[in-house]
Amino acid sequence: MNAPVGSVFVSRLRGLPVIDAEGDEVGRVRDVVAQARTGGRPPRAKGFVVALFARHRIFIPMARVRHVDAMQVTISGTVNTRRFTRRDIETLVIDDLFDQTVRRADEPGQFTIFDVAIREVRSWEWEVSEVAVRERTSRFARRGHMVIVPFHEVVLPQLSQTQTQGTDHLIAQMEDMHAADVAKELHDLSPERRAEVVAALDDQKLADALGELPDEEQVEVLEVLDVERAADILEEMDPDDAADLINELPTERAEELLGLMEPEEAEDVRRLMTYEEFTAGGLMTPEPVVIPSDGTVAEALALVRNEEISPALAAMVFVCRSPYDTPTGRFLGGVHIQRLLREPPSTLVSALIDSDIEPLPEDASLHQIARFFAVYNLVTAPVVDKERRLIGAITVDDVLDHILPDDWRDEQLDEVEPVEVSDGIR
Repeated sequence: MNAPVGSVFVSRLRGLPVIDAEGDEVGRVRDVVAQARTGGRPPRAKGFVVALFARHRIFIPMARVRHVDAMQVTISGTVNTRRFTRRDIETLVIDDLFDQTVRRADEPGQFTIFDVAIREVRSWEWEVSEVAVRERTSRFARRGHMVIVPFHEVVLPQLSQTQTQGTDHLIAQMEDMHAADVAKELHDLSPERRAEVVAALDDQKLADALGELPDEEQVEVLEVLDVERAADILEEMDPDDAADLINELPTERAEELLGLMEPEEAEDVRRLMTYEEFTAGGLMTPEPVVIPSDGTVAEALALVRNEEISPALAAMVFVCRSPYDTPTGRFLGGVHIQRLLREPPSTLVSALIDSDIEPLPEDASLHQIARFFAVYNLVTAPVVDKERRLIGAITVDDVLDHILPDDWRDEQLDEVEPVEVSDGIR
């Protein structure tokens, strides 16, 4: 994503075309979704409500937004085209805040909001920054003067500090927690309270937390969701985690959820489900970092810089022949990120392949995989099929999940105290 921009007023975003990675127009911006945070911090701008040409509205999270300017909003990745439904803890900036009467802190009189600005504070994270207000006057007086003030100077009921008790406050706290800490909170809640929190929690946050819960609790959480929301959550999960969870469900329920998922996401999960659980194919993720043989160091580093890629997956890029989606063309080898950092940007990655590392076969056992990681001191490893096509990658956390005792997650959740993260930094 480009370097953080200054504040952008929402009124200027309304109606802008939303362009995908192929240069096609997806729809047009209709509104911005915001959510309050604790600690007196400005509300987070969670994403855009986008009107499709089919005349229904969808939600595009800020994690998909790559650039915003006066002409368009550019996004990447897969767009979920299911109809947008606002949650109780969310505020629509245009629909809920524009023209609302408010007051300013330590200022007499009333004011009317006619615009709200958002700004990017770091890559893929935006917040409400300023509010444009006009002083309200008597019916026959001249129009009051307009002023732009920082968010914290305006008292907004919808986006003010959440209450110290209740679901809203807990959700606001979870927004800045690590996934393992969110899982700890969910683990400790009563079934009724957990259902309330799960219903209000952001899809990506819930998906990340599910991966940190024991299998039986993952199933319990999924069962309290309606079927469409459950499918959305599975799409947000890592494919290998989603496959493990679906395997725990009754066949009829599993097929129903797979049928509601986006075809590409469902295809990845179905492919993983064909492998035995404790084999390389069953443990891998089908989304490794792949680059062609004529790719350069600069291009490889641009790929691993993507914040959606976990640090473990970003530790190595895999060089393959076309096609580059798994299963790829012939697998040529892997290049460590440390090697990429030491070489000139124009160097071809094919010249940097680590020839000492042989890929894992898809039917490799858990014992073979663990030995492989120990011998080569790796955090990620390639997996190939019988035609030597790259089909995925295994990360060290996938291995640890299965060699630790079955109840290790329960013990972890019982022992670890949740840690709230301030401004995303632990």
